[in-house]
Amino acid sequence: MRYLDQAAIEHIAIGAAFLGTGGGGDPYIGKLMALSAIEKNGPVKLYSVDEIADDDFFIPAAMMGAPSVLVEKFPRGDEFVKVFQKLAQYLGKEKIAGTYPMEAGGVNSMIPIVVAAQLGLPLIDCDGMGRAFPELQMVTFHLDGISATPMAITDEKGNIGIFETIDNKWTERIARTATVEMGASSLVSLYPTTGAQIKQSGVHHIVTLSEKIGEIIASKDQEVNDKLQSLLKLADGYELFQGKIVDVIRETKGGFNLGKMNLEGIESYKNDQMKVHFQNENLLAEKNEQVIAMTPDLICLVDYETLLPVTTESLKYGKRVRVIGLPAHEKWRTAKGIETAGPKYFGYEYEYTPIEELVKKEVAEHV
Repeated sequence: MRYLDQAAIEHIAIGAAFLGTGGGGDPYIGKLMALSAIEKNGPVKLYSVDEIADDDFFIPAAMMGAPSVLVEKFPRGDEFVKVFQKLAQYLGKEKIAGTYPMEAGGVNSMIPIVVAAQLGLPLIDCDGMGRAFPELQMVTFHLDGISATPMAITDEKGNIGIFETIDNKWTERIARTATVEMGASSLVSLYPTTGAQIKQSGVHHIVTLSEKIGEIIASKDQEVNDKLQSLLKLADGYELFQGKIVDVIRETKGGFNLGKMNLEGIESYKNDQMKVHFQNENLLAEKNEQVIAMTPDLICLVDYETLLPVTTESLKYGKRVRVIGLPAHEKWRTAKGIETAGPKYFGYEYEYTPIEELVKKEVAEHV
């Protein structure tokens, strides 16, 4: 067990936004909420997964919807605790042992810290993705047959409700419809889990990994290329591209940010082009018309000079970025994982190929 102070939260926000692959909301907004919560209530305890009891009960909290709307539709501040407590009340649980993030992402890594600080609960060092994904069934708990419901949902106006659904895909469909009616974003608590289920099905140590990534990116002691190499080593990653954004096609539809961006290469990539397709998160990257990375592997955009993560709602013409690819957690590389969040689910007619194979092939073709 250790405590998360202001410096830890600053680093977690950066690192989780990096792992969020463009989604999960603006890290700056999430960070402000978390910092305010610990300033008022004190630092938050972080427990590793092996420190929790199998029969204890845990509830995550998260934002659902299109991250871009947070720019204009700022949370009121009490929604996170309200939705958390509503689900606990519905379940008849007098004692909730802690909370944890449902995914890595700028806002969704911070909301559980707010809940933990306000309710005096510990945060557990795990999540349900090891990255961010756009739909509610795209979590490792779903892969192991754990139900998303009962689920609580609320908005900044005070509307609140409980869903019980026949399966997790129906949870996504019904909650997405409600989220659209709530203004394209909502706050949810779902996948109530025991300690034993977290140990079996969660992605462990994701908060600590986010913090370490954030420490590297925020470091003032290294040049950018040295920081990049440290980052790639820590995350088993690959630099896929360096380029300038020359076109962004984006729309908010059905509670998602949808679109694609075109990049023109710079520096050693100056004769190359790249396209990145996204649905809240970056899902497919094509370099010179050849796929170089695909979901469920991670496609992360960072600022060319600072390595700070670039979210899909902040994409703009002329911005210079680096594109980094990371292998997904092993649970996503199973048949059920690929069926749930692989390229074909999102409408891309490709068989999933691990990023390390695609990079190796691309390098071989250019030798």
